Amino acid sequence: MEATKQVLVSAARLLGTDLSEPVDLGGSRRTSVLRCRTGDGRSVVVKAYTGGPDALRAFTAEAAGLTLGLAGPRLLAVDPESPLLVLEDLGAAPTLADLLLGEDPRAARVGLLTWARGLGRLAAGSVGRQEELTSLWRKFDTGMPTWAEQPWIAENAARFPEVLAAAGVPVPAGLPTELAAVGVAGGEAYPAFTPGDTCPDNNLLTADGLRLLDFEAACFQSVFLTAAYCRMPFSSCWCVFDLPPGLARRVENAYRDKVVPVYPELADDARWEAGMRDAVAVWTVNATVLLLPRSAEDRPMHPTRRPVPTRHQLLRHRWEAGARLDGRPALAAAFDGLLREVAARWKADPLPGYPALRNAAVD
Repeated sequence: MEATKQVLVSAARLLGTDLSEPVDLGGSRRTSVLRCRTGDGRSVVVKAYTGGPDALRAFTAEAAGLTLGLAGPRLLAVDPESPLLVLEDLGAAPTLADLLLGEDPRAARVGLLTWARGLGRLAAGSVGRQEELTSLWRKFDTGMPTWAEQPWIAENAARFPEVLAAAGVPVPAGLPTELAAVGVAGGEAYPAFTPGDTCPDNNLLTADGLRLLDFEAACFQSVFLTAAYCRMPFSSCWCVFDLPPGLARRVENAYRDKVVPVYPELADDARWEAGMRDAVAVWTVNATVLLLPRSAEDRPMHPTRRPVPTRHQLLRHRWEAGARLDGRPALAAAFDGLLREVAARWKADPLPGYPALRNAAVD
């Protein structure tokens, strides 16, 4: 309670108005998020960050990413000392997760396509502004490296053989070479801006269209790493079920259609497929490295939302796709080994379709 009061006092000082009626919107271990009423009756959102390294980097990324002004709620005030942000309140529109876990197949389909087109327009509109984001990072610097300076793909690649060995899966010949290759293709080719966490619960479907939330990992990355969210789907998220193949292709093409005008080479199907293959590999390695060591006990992927897949279901789904990778035989063999040696022992059920899309003609 005392912490909430201090956040309100700091935010009120920034805005020059009293704040009252705080409503907890959730947040995370890094943040607390409050909807508040201003002295003149407006509603704003205050997002405060804890002092740990992850939270400090999240603050800098979000302050810089929102100041860039390409997407997200309007940034009303910034306090680097607290640190905290005051944001425009986008209201209580449904998220894409709400639609996918709901009962209306048309709303879910339209939501997915709106989301993909919105991400594609954001990516296209950001090309050429990478240095501007770097400058803004320096403006709000808290002493943490940028996401571009965090070699997460290479770190995962270094850990992946150890994770395989700990799971009793032989490390295929040629795996280090392939991991290095997908790291380059997945991480550096065709950069564009992303909020970083484009999962279904961070996307509001408002009357004015798609509005993105959560810029805590805002950065420039390969468009392939974002496009992989359309194909896998949702590469680093909890809200993962199976998409009908026809709809999955439409969603991916909706994103691709928006980035081809700024990167004409991506109209070439062979180039697109090679980039997508490697991006899927990057995210599948990421899921394996992060989740497998914590999967001795199967648990839901979200503490409160239902329905939701379990860790075992999600990893099985990722490995099944990874075992079908064309042109990366060592990686495919590694994921196949995880299926045979680990997933088979779990006996996890296959991942079902999204509730809103089950038994519906959505292709």
